[in-house]
Amino acid sequence: EKIQSTFLDHHILGEEGQGEEVTSLDGVVWIIDPIDGTMNFVHQKRNFAISIGIFENGVGKIGLIYDVIHDELYHAIKGEGAYMNDTLLPPLQDVAIEKAIVGINPTWAIESPYFDAKPFARLVRDVRGTRTIGSAALELAYIASGRSDAYVTLRLAPWDYAAGCVLLDEVGAVYSNIHGERLTFLDKNSIVAGNRSVCEKILHDYIKGSGNKK
Repeated sequence: EKIQSTFLDHHILGEEGQGEEVTSLDGVVWIIDPIDGTMNFVHQKRNFAISIGIFENGVGKIGLIYDVIHDELYHAIKGEGAYMNDTLLPPLQDVAIEKAIVGINPTWAIESPYFDAKPFARLVRDVRGTRTIGSAALELAYIASGRSDAYVTLRLAPWDYAAGCVLLDEVGAVYSNIHGERLTFLDKNSIVAGNRSVCEKILHDYIKGSGNKK
């Protein structure tokens, strides 16, 4: 209500609904997830975040991810760097796949009739370690802050990753779907995001030719 009463020509795309159907990123669109990591919020009372990405004509301009319990605000304005609270986050450095920490849901590494799990199972075996936080927004914030190196998932909605992508742009990270194609911010996508060297390795040596769909 505050956004719509203050910025009359702005639009809101959000998980919880906002009274309008957004079909275009023309103009200014706020892409919001009020609680990313709802199951964590209910069961753990931690590992959830508020995620807000502000896009103008399809370009991410502002990204905000607030880890409520740890009082950590990851924030970025396009072209002005990314921060965790008052700390400027440095550009990411290349990492070998064998030394990488990768966020991936164990579901993707288990045999399934719906997708080819073998590339993901091989990835899990080859990296230094894997993590499952249960909040896509925090997964991306942790990449931006250097706490992890990549994140792979087969299904996310725009409000899960919009803010994180703005952060990643500011630290030299990359993101795409599992076919290396640009993400859309109106529809669901698969995601490979993180350190450039790690993501290129994942896309070309693990996922390419696997037959997995978007």
